[in-house]
Amino acid sequence: MTKRALLAWIAALATAGCARDAGRGSTTLRLAEEAAAPPFARATSVRPFQLPADHGPHFEYQTEWWYYTGNLTDAGGRHFGYQLTFFRRGLSPGPPPEGPGLATNQIYFAHFAVTDSAAGRHAFAERWSRGAGELAGARAEPLALWLEDWRAEGRKGDGSALHLAARNGLVALDLELAATKPLVAHGDRGLSAKSDEPGNASYYVGHTRLLTRGRITTSAGTVEVAGTSWFDHEWSTSALGQGALGWDWFSLQTSDERELMFFQIRRGDGSLEPESGGTLVEPDGRTRRLGVRDVQVEVEDRWTSPETGGVYPARWTVRVPSAGIELRVAPWLADQEMRTSFDYWEGAVRIEGTSAGRPVEGNGYVELTGYARSMQGMF
Repeated sequence: MTKRALLAWIAALATAGCARDAGRGSTTLRLAEEAAAPPFARATSVRPFQLPADHGPHFEYQTEWWYYTGNLTDAGGRHFGYQLTFFRRGLSPGPPPEGPGLATNQIYFAHFAVTDSAAGRHAFAERWSRGAGELAGARAEPLALWLEDWRAEGRKGDGSALHLAARNGLVALDLELAATKPLVAHGDRGLSAKSDEPGNASYYVGHTRLLTRGRITTSAGTVEVAGTSWFDHEWSTSALGQGALGWDWFSLQTSDERELMFFQIRRGDGSLEPESGGTLVEPDGRTRRLGVRDVQVEVEDRWTSPETGGVYPARWTVRVPSAGIELRVAPWLADQEMRTSFDYWEGAVRIEGTSAGRPVEGNGYVELTGYARSMQGMF
């Protein structure tokens, strides 16, 4: 979700053609005549979710992403974090044209990262392509997301089990994921407001705990790993309100089988967007919606990127007093900055503290945007 205007490079792709290799053709993107095109839909009201259809793309909305992260260990306890995110950006509303050829109104890009905590290495990569010619795309039945050989493929019709695969040079993952809890609809039954302006919202669903097994490859070789993953799926057309710079987003999994999702949108004047909030998921899958006043986040340390100059929070205390939660959250590795088409920090974190009065530990992921450059106008 965050460097220079995303729309600027989309426009460049539209005029230059976006196949990664010239040999794949240089047909330019077929842009709809914008003056005549209908507007993109906006997330304005609660809607029923239908599976498996809603695991697929929503072409009437401009922006969409499918997000997988996880914390894994090998047999010796060596820790790895991973991220594989697929983004879709519509150039005009509606699905791409059917049939052969490279004409399209859809851009896909993806981010892939593996953090080898013991080695102190965070390897990341970005790819982009047009949503045509099987170069990149998304579908619901059967569930499939792909950009070249980076793929997420459903093992079950409801999207609760799937296979992830990606490789970039010497870094690769090959993982099987299986959800242990029902799909969660965040916000107001899946409508996640980002400001008080109608339509500045997304539809937001996900699985907050997926058992994960498979293989991670780094320059040191390939190892068998196991652990837990997190999945988010959001789609929208307009999200951030006026004055918003970026957000801090937490996905935390504790050893008592609770999960906490919380986001706080930061404004330029230093305040938080009142629509910030989150979800607490209990061990049995029951959920509780949290408002901005229900969660307290204290920044305990900061890290400055030597590459972008962004000054990021680097350790936190997170409290949900009404649930008896007090967690100390720290990155497994300080530098997990994603220096892609837009700069942001996305990293594996470890947790210790108390939950419902009992000691807990755990892992999670934190996403920090708007610290190297404002997010205003990008999403």
